[in-house]
Amino acid sequence: MNSKGAGKRRVLTGAAAAVIAGAAFGAFALTGTASAGSGVITGATVDVISQGGKHEPKPTIVLEHGAFADSSSWNGVISRLRTDGYPVVAAANPLRGPHDDATALRGLLDHIKGPKVLVGHSYGGSVISEAAAGDPDVKALVYVAAFLPAPGETALELTNKYPGSTLPGTLDPVAVTNPDGTKGTDLYIQQDKFRHQFAADVPRNEAALAAAGQRPIAQAALEEKATVAAWKTIPSWAVVTTQDLNIPVAAQRFMAERADAHITEVAASHSVAVSRPGIVTRVIEDAARATR
Repeated sequence: MNSKGAGKRRVLTGAAAAVIAGAAFGAFALTGTASAGSGVITGATVDVISQGGKHEPKPTIVLEHGAFADSSSWNGVISRLRTDGYPVVAAANPLRGPHDDATALRGLLDHIKGPKVLVGHSYGGSVISEAAAGDPDVKALVYVAAFLPAPGETALELTNKYPGSTLPGTLDPVAVTNPDGTKGTDLYIQQDKFRHQFAADVPRNEAALAAAGQRPIAQAALEEKATVAAWKTIPSWAVVTTQDLNIPVAAQRFMAERADAHITEVAASHSVAVSRPGIVTRVIEDAARATR
């Protein structure tokens, strides 16, 4: 890690994590909602933050889930962001491949007017890294237990760069026929292994629901090479999960440090947005305030 990045790391464990989680829910809370009548999501009509005497609209937070999850995995984060006055959209990720998924996300971004902060969990990090490229309205990127690929890299390559992932032994591959008639493979996590692998610190009943409702990712998506890296030009934040069995913590650190991201380490599973929503919210709001 370079000396510049050394001052950007914080580690949250035990009591410290609890304090941060509580602060994320209560601090900076403002009232008000976005306009619902125009059909366009905009930061111009929502609450404002005072910055040195100036009042500016809060950015829209756009959340992109990853593999083996869906938009509901952000519910705890969404509720906290809304309490704090941020407009929020949790996008539906097709999980077909970084380029196609980024194209889908970019359509939503074009519809949302005003400044935006993009947040990607897991494979969603690969998607926001492409979708945000060249978009001047994207002010910050937040990576949550996520991939930050450089051009030419794949999610599979980055996962295997360091030891520690036990994901391959838990996968349940399903043969599928793609819309164009070609054959492919969708990947699920076996339901009886889901909690241990993906969400070990999530309550058992909640993890069981997530296992049943998980969305599969195309195997080809994990093997598709990145073509751009928005983190090279857009300020970035990263939540690194030290108890992650999907993306090894060493791989997460490598990617976050390479991107010169502001790093928060937390003792959590891959499903940190569910198990530690307060901490994830705090990092997102840090990014939103720092880039205004």
